Amino acid sequence: MLELLNVEVLYADVILALKGVSLTVAPGGCVALLGANGAGKSTTLKAISGVIDSDDGRVSGGSIAFEGRAIRGHDTANIVRGGLVHVMEGRRVLPHMTVEQNLIIGGHMFPSAAAMRRALDGVYQAIPRLADLRTRTAGYLSGGEQQMLVIGRAIMAEPKLMLIDEPSLGLAPRMIEEVFAVLHRLRAQGLALLIVEQNTRVALEIADYGYVMEGGRIVLEGRADELSANEDVREFYLGLDREGGRKSFREVKHYRRRKRWLG
Repeated sequence: MLELLNVEVLYADVILALKGVSLTVAPGGCVALLGANGAGKSTTLKAISGVIDSDDGRVSGGSIAFEGRAIRGHDTANIVRGGLVHVMEGRRVLPHMTVEQNLIIGGHMFPSAAAMRRALDGVYQAIPRLADLRTRTAGYLSGGEQQMLVIGRAIMAEPKLMLIDEPSLGLAPRMIEEVFAVLHRLRAQGLALLIVEQNTRVALEIADYGYVMEGGRIVLEGRADELSANEDVREFYLGLDREGGRKSFREVKHYRRRKRWLG
């Protein structure tokens, strides 16, 4: 469904942020993109969705294809109409509008009120909490509820593939579980997902396949179960030792990447 091949991104025509990134997402699949802050994960999503221009960046090399069609450099609105939607980091709700008004904004392309109503009903079925909150002002929702709202707003565009950036960021553990329960339901309905996430455990629980980024490059990839069992991933991203015990931050922070990652 999605294929990146040797993608490079330049910021301000000076800073090379992505260096030959290649990845794929299969129809109905779920891929986790993992890595520390500054690794290039969000830049990868922005390059795919076409919003990289707003950050004074551009895709300077490689190819990006969605359902076999080249989309590198295409207008973001056209990419959305083609079925690829990007849920950006930061829970960007319209704070002075109600939950339902936020959702309607996401479905602005529907030709009739009846089509809009059907789409809203579909969102409320997928995310029942939003049905209970439909008249609430979005700015007064909790962080987890706002995350569900931006996911719901993305669903209104009827995507085939959703890019979602740091869905668990800043949320309490209980709300993380609720947000990922929503993503599990959407995946079960056939929606493909590419998830950028620093909470490696929850990301690998939902994903089929994962990529680890460092310094703008993919340094490790594999099936989700293989990455969960990988000693490097367990130590550095999950904070676990070989026996599965929790390592202290002091131990983890002195981690050194194995040379084979770059081999």
